[in-house]
Amino acid sequence: MRLVDFAVIAACAFIALRLEATAAQPGCDNALVAFALLASALLFPLFGLYQAIRSHIFWRCVCAPVVALVLAFAGALLIATTVLDPYRPAGDWFIWWMSLSGLGLVMCRIVERGLCRRREEQGAHTRAVAIVGSGAYCDHLLRKVETTPYSIYSVSTVFDTGTGTATAPGVVPVFREPERFAEFVRRHHVAEVWLALPLSEENTIREFIDLFRNDLVNIRFVPDVSGLALFEGEMVNLDGTFAINLVGSPLSTGALVSKDIFDRVFALLAVIGLAPALCIIALAVKLSSPGPVLFTQRRKGANGKVFDIYKFRSMRVHETAPGVVRQATRNDPRITRVGAFLRRTSLDELPQFLNVLRGEMSVVGPRPHAIEHDALYQNIVDDYVHRYRIKPGITGWAQVNGFRGETDSVEKMRGRVEHDLYYLSNWSFWLDMRIIVATIFKGLVHRNAY
Repeated sequence: MRLVDFAVIAACAFIALRLEATAAQPGCDNALVAFALLASALLFPLFGLYQAIRSHIFWRCVCAPVVALVLAFAGALLIATTVLDPYRPAGDWFIWWMSLSGLGLVMCRIVERGLCRRREEQGAHTRAVAIVGSGAYCDHLLRKVETTPYSIYSVSTVFDTGTGTATAPGVVPVFREPERFAEFVRRHHVAEVWLALPLSEENTIREFIDLFRNDLVNIRFVPDVSGLALFEGEMVNLDGTFAINLVGSPLSTGALVSKDIFDRVFALLAVIGLAPALCIIALAVKLSSPGPVLFTQRRKGANGKVFDIYKFRSMRVHETAPGVVRQATRNDPRITRVGAFLRRTSLDELPQFLNVLRGEMSVVGPRPHAIEHDALYQNIVDDYVHRYRIKPGITGWAQVNGFRGETDSVEKMRGRVEHDLYYLSNWSFWLDMRIIVATIFKGLVHRNAY
């Protein structure tokens, strides 16, 4: 589908030249097409255009491709007109090109979805799975399979190894006798048996391997490491040796790359779009009191790497004791009138888009704290240090849920950390979009911002 998308966009650029449209500057037009292909390669995966789909067909086949294409073309146009100034593409050619490309992407996805449905109707259905396990982990695995919209697996039965009452939802049969369980697997041609057991259950694992020693059934070990892993244990390939992450970054390398690309593009567009406002704020800060426009402070970034965070100065220049950070409080006399407005509206945070462009921060992520506060709270609040598994953000899940401003108690900091760890465990591109929208509409002004 990636190759098809590139071919559609490139071909439509050529076709548009033949439809009552003329190119302005052929060489620059070719560069614009190249920029559009590059922007598409970066943005399309963020909209889930290359994931298998079984639900939300209209969004995945029509809405998402069109929205992603418009953003890619807008980014390409911005780059081309900036780099190739004074180049401006012919308006009719560009409109024809974008319209045909959008139509082509939608049609390709409708055809692809139709072919997938036809294959499913011809017998390429889900693979039947039997799960061996008990308790919360077994239930979690079962629900995960059943609720994944594009899963190729379907749970047929469960063998409960626990002593409590079986909790398998729906009409999935539950067995406690190994022979009856094996009979069901054979009679219904179940393709796979998943052993959702803790590492200590070696004897049970051997028992079920022996039970199906004469059957052509795939037996997979899905270890329960919930009592050991900080985040959901992920299988990783270490040069051909597979391992389970117990304590490590919950975001894959691909996710981090996609997030970084989005951050840089978003920050660049934000800096360009907000340039007049940034100049006005800088002038207001300079006139409000003597001192620099920007305030810098040392903060920890991804993996504990220290960097200088940028903010518009909101306080009068004052002496601070070495190693001591005094947080702003309500009606703090150090805050200027301009600074009070900037802090209430969070406009003092806008220079941090420069930190994003420098690769030190993300648009969305755990908010960085002063290094002195890190040293204090990492020994008081459990798992505090794991906030720095990824780059800190300008805004975050904790901030849009009310955990912002002064942290004058351990309970407040603990609440922040819990929300940050939830974000790390549940990250997705759409969660970032949700946080950005929430920040714009309800997170800029808050009662705790002073």
